[in-house]
Amino acid sequence: MSVFMDLNIISSNDKNRLKSIIETAGKSSPIKVLNRLTIIASDASHFRPTNEYKSFDLVAVYPKTEKLFHAACMTFDVDIICIAVAEKQPFHFKRAPVNGAIDRGVFFETCYAAAIRDTTMRRYTIANAISLMEVCKGKNIIMSSGAERPLELRGPYDIANLGLVFSLSEGDAKAAVSTNCRAVLLHGETRATASGVVYTMKKPKTPQKQEEESPVSKKAKTELS
Repeated sequence: MSVFMDLNIISSNDKNRLKSIIETAGKSSPIKVLNRLTIIASDASHFRPTNEYKSFDLVAVYPKTEKLFHAACMTFDVDIICIAVAEKQPFHFKRAPVNGAIDRGVFFETCYAAAIRDTTMRRYTIANAISLMEVCKGKNIIMSSGAERPLELRGPYDIANLGLVFSLSEGDAKAAVSTNCRAVLLHGETRATASGVVYTMKKPKTPQKQEEESPVSKKAKTELS
């Protein structure tokens, strides 16, 4: 059974409004609330990882320039890279950095709430998403709301249908609101704890191998004597 997730609900100083959004998102089932840091980076100095970053379940970056997008894909220790929805994408997506992010397990996020608020932003959202899909081929995509009000939330199947408009396949569209989101959470857990440790251990010889090797050893001893 798929677990659907929305990994981007905008925080607000209006606690009642925020509570209302969360209650609307989790109306049909128990809900787990995570904390997320989104860094809007227009200069390299804006992204400076500290131990404080590790206190967040998820770390996302919204790079405003092509150079920063490349850095986010290839080197930034983040879980999510956001793409523009309220404006025309200021640069073209290139295959090398996008594939680099995919290889590192970093996901790209497109949000749909802006498309509900304004027709112009709807055009930007769809055009920018399609531009990304042409390069990533539907891999490592998550679709979130970016909701600021309860009315901007949509059900998971409606979001998946929107994914078809973004040129996602049916399977990739469903994954963008379920299994891919789970992968983002696992990436966040790994980032927050450690880089990961790989160790090896010597495999013991099987009895069959020992029997095969023993005549050779015996012969060697005879020759030496």
